[in-house]
Amino acid sequence: MTAAGIYISIPFCRQKCTYCNFASGVHASSLLPRYVECLTNEIIARNELWDQAGVTAAEFHVDSIYLGGGTPGMLDSWQPGDILGAIRQSFAVMADCEITIEASPENVTSAAAAAWAASGINRVSLGVQSMVTEELRAVGRLHDERTVAEAFAALREAGTCNISADLIAGLPKQTTMSWERSLRALLELQPQHFSVYMLEVDDDSRLGREMLQHGERYHVGAVPREDAVAEFYCAAVDLLRASGFDHYEISNFARPGRRSRHNQKYWTNAPYFGFGADAHSYDGQRRWCNTDSVVAYVETIEKNVPAIHEQHSLGRREKLEERIFLGLRCRDGISLSSLDEEFASELDPSAHSVREHYKQPITQFCEAGWLESEADRLRLTDRGVLFSNEVFAGFLLEQPG
Repeated sequence: MTAAGIYISIPFCRQKCTYCNFASGVHASSLLPRYVECLTNEIIARNELWDQAGVTAAEFHVDSIYLGGGTPGMLDSWQPGDILGAIRQSFAVMADCEITIEASPENVTSAAAAAWAASGINRVSLGVQSMVTEELRAVGRLHDERTVAEAFAALREAGTCNISADLIAGLPKQTTMSWERSLRALLELQPQHFSVYMLEVDDDSRLGREMLQHGERYHVGAVPREDAVAEFYCAAVDLLRASGFDHYEISNFARPGRRSRHNQKYWTNAPYFGFGADAHSYDGQRRWCNTDSVVAYVETIEKNVPAIHEQHSLGRREKLEERIFLGLRCRDGISLSSLDEEFASELDPSAHSVREHYKQPITQFCEAGWLESEADRLRLTDRGVLFSNEVFAGFLLEQPG
């Protein structure tokens, strides 16, 4: 039986960060307990709800569970246990399941850490983003360096030692010196995993919209230049590698044996099932997602009606393209011979291999120094990581031959 992951969406925040482009927000406190009840009901009644929506999925073992957000850490201490109980009731959960909860440092109290550990949560992902107070306040974050250290201490006291920390390169007021300060201050706390993201500029965040509209709010004038953000990212790669971290995916670094089991499912096309507002699922053949409105989700599930509002069966060509651009996110790259075996029927008739079929983009990006080909494997170079979106687009837009 194939192992699958479970994603639980908790799109609630006490305050919306200016850079955030997720489907999360500040909602009435009275809505949260109703939402959690709907979550548990959706999980327990998942077969009935999926049947109503025309979704059929095989049975899977579950070896990873991820409570993401938003801010799952703001749940009452007992609520994650209720959610996990519903998952165990509805799925076959493996004994060594990796169970992660995302939390802001200010949400990690001794009582919460102990309750999480007692419920089976064995990994915590902390949304640190920066260790510099001025940068944190500029984007609406509520914690500081001391809060982060206290969160690490509380988690370890409760027996949770598998801790991941997020950082964002490109926050307003960030400098080369402050970026190094954040990296080194976090390294001193000895997390097992780092996620390092470059600031995304798009219409889905307040800061991104303001930048695109050439406005002045949200400290737009203090956002570092793109080339500086790239330098920050490269400095993080160098420092984390030198500190013994495995750079296993574009944005992710782990101590040996501490790669995120759950997140690797997204990059390797493994099955996962999402519950809650804006939660996405993939069973190996089709993708589907729930409505992104918290209110609509609650009102729908309370009527015992599926919240699924979009589903799509993947064609073989789509699967091939996804295998390429998701696989290239991983620093190990992709095996071309494995793709040849699996997708021979999708190749252009004049081509006899994936390498021939994609000869133009492979040649172009190897000559540019963005890809490297070694024996059977194709992977991004360190420089190519900075141009990964252009590389992925090149494979999607390629012409046969």
